[in-house]
Amino acid sequence: MTTASESRNPTQAPPKLTRWVLLASLLLLIDQLSKLWFDSALRYGERLHVLSFFDFTLLYNRGAAFSFLANEPGWQRWFFTILGLGASGFILWMMHKNRNQSRLLLALTLILGGALGNVIDRLAYGHVIDFLLFYWRNWYYPAFNIADTCITLGAILLILDEVIRLRGHHARSS
Repeated sequence: MTTASESRNPTQAPPKLTRWVLLASLLLLIDQLSKLWFDSALRYGERLHVLSFFDFTLLYNRGAAFSFLANEPGWQRWFFTILGLGASGFILWMMHKNRNQSRLLLALTLILGGALGNVIDRLAYGHVIDFLLFYWRNWYYPAFNIADTCITLGAILLILDEVIRLRGHHARSS
């Protein structure tokens, strides 16, 4: 007699992992829809005032975080695309390897959805669409998007997961 887990197709991802990939896909969809909306609703450089420290805007970033390498002649588009695709492949492997660690999976899911969101922009437009702008008086944080937010939150959660894991390991070994 075979159990349900034994009869499952070995090439099929476990349901738990599938759920995380679906969440990454949902984040990717939200990112792409928001970028399309802002790209069609605002003119490049236009700002829509929301709060005393926050505006919606429409900016394009040909570089990486904080416009790193944005002024290069164009090779950075392919470099960051390949980097994003490579990171996504590594993340999927890590998710498969650690499929029973929910906090780590959430962190990786956030990073995966964000990385692929920015990869799609680079492939489709040659730049990343940014529309969230925070500032205080004359200080401005670089504009960013939902994908960047997912990557940042995922990275924070990844660090938090490691700190909690190390504390647990340290407590067990004492």
